[in-house]
Amino acid sequence: MRRREIISVGKKIKEIREEKKMSLKDLSNKTGYSESILSQIENHFISPPLGALLNIAKGLEISVGQLLGESKEEPFIIIRKGSEIPVSRVASKEGVNYGYSYKSLGVGKKDRHFEPFLITLEPLSIKHEGLSKHEGEEFIYVLSGKMEVQLLDFTEVLETGDSIFYDSTIPHKVSCYGDKPASILAIIWSPDGK
Repeated sequence: MRRREIISVGKKIKEIREEKKMSLKDLSNKTGYSESILSQIENHFISPPLGALLNIAKGLEISVGQLLGESKEEPFIIIRKGSEIPVSRVASKEGVNYGYSYKSLGVGKKDRHFEPFLITLEPLSIKHEGLSKHEGEEFIYVLSGKMEVQLLDFTEVLETGDSIFYDSTIPHKVSCYGDKPASILAIIWSPDGK
């Protein structure tokens, strides 16, 4: 099976927002993100963490799958190795490393209640200090390498085989720990399914 094309999330957000005849201000009011941040996301100067994708999809009144280019849905899907949908994730047009890339493992499954992702955490070339939060829950299982998780003032390093399950309304951040990439399985649930 051929590898699917990389999805440019910023471009897709802009296309959907314009199709819905929403201004940046309208989307800002629905998501809580400033117009400036939303513009930077749309123009691929910054890339949103997964929690922000959930909030933006909710603001656009669509599913995350639609942001990832989902066109048809089935009652079940099989994703073969190498056919996952890669999602663009760079911090700038110059390609500065933001810290992780992700592949959607759920696109195509109809009526899903959570979003599964395969994420590669990479040593950071730029330090990202902000914490993310959104409605729902997250489960993360470390497949390889080491990952640092921060939940408010709590910080812990997780290694291969470790997992964490938390309420994603707690401000949080995950990042690579050390100088080697880590691979994680992340499952994100949003209460209203959008």
